[in-house]
Amino acid sequence: MSDALTLPAEARERAGKGASRALRREGRIPAVIYGGKEEPTPIHVEEKELTRQLMTGHFMNSIVNIEIGGESVRTLPKDVALHPVTDRPTHADFLRLSKDAKVEVSIPVVFTNEEDSPGLKKGGVLNVVRHEVDLVCAADKIPGEIEIDVTGKEVGDSIHISEVNLPEGSESAITDRDYTIATLVAPSALKKSEGAEGEEAEGEEVAADEVEATAQKGDEEEGGEGE
Repeated sequence: MSDALTLPAEARERAGKGASRALRREGRIPAVIYGGKEEPTPIHVEEKELTRQLMTGHFMNSIVNIEIGGESVRTLPKDVALHPVTDRPTHADFLRLSKDAKVEVSIPVVFTNEEDSPGLKKGGVLNVVRHEVDLVCAADKIPGEIEIDVTGKEVGDSIHISEVNLPEGSESAITDRDYTIATLVAPSALKKSEGAEGEEAEGEEVAADEVEATAQKGDEEEGGEGE
């Protein structure tokens, strides 16, 4: 599981676009904590600290303890809106987590034991269809990543979610299909090489047919002269 993060915050007394713009000019980002059968709590956080935590790469899959008014609120980031030009954060939403809460999260996948894959040893390429898997898990047991073992995989094999050993307490959020996470494919250079060999073999067959046809024509002409 990713380590829990701590994010200092202050209560937001005024709402509206004007108030939000004023906060951003001061280097603060408007945000809200919602859920847990409580009223939404409008807050604002420091832009630099929020950006720093976003840059860790696992912010959206981490428990974030928001410190406000001397209390710590356990949350999970649900959305961070970014400016379309500058990519600076403009607003953030946090889901308040109750005890024993279950959450849906997207967890990155990593592939292991690639040296034990015959297909990869032959020059095959791992074509990753999904770089993340959607899981439902306990809020205090969110995995940092999901490892997928490719031992024994050959070119042409596919890896589906049903083959993945998920951590205890986690299950796939997508239950209506056994979706593909990755496939092992032949490299394009190998495909071209095979295609060229096929064309060469076909050319040799055509040439052989032409030689045979020429020989038959010569025999027929010699037979005609004899008559």
